[in-house]
Amino acid sequence: MFLLTLKNQQDDGAYAVENRYGDKVLFLFQKHDDAERYAMMLLEQDEERPMDVIEVDDMLAINTCRRYNYKYSVITPNDIVVPLKYNDELNDNISED
Repeated sequence: MFLLTLKNQQDDGAYAVENRYGDKVLFLFQKHDDAERYAMMLLEQDEERPMDVIEVDDMLAINTCRRYNYKYSVITPNDIVVPLKYNDELNDNISED
């Protein structure tokens, strides 16, 4: 499996996404290409935070998440994940009818 870390700063840990409840969720990608693609989308949104793709042992990553009660999601090749970009202009265009 593969996860994302801040480039040249592996000591800071893995990149995680915040879910709608405010919890951090670690994305574990099954395919390197999918992790790379997600990292490129993140870079497009925030050029100051380039990501590295790191390979990790499947069971070790999952067992570590379970042991420390850390939320994770395994991203399969059949899943589509896109980083959210909050756009205030979009919210201004929503009518409340």
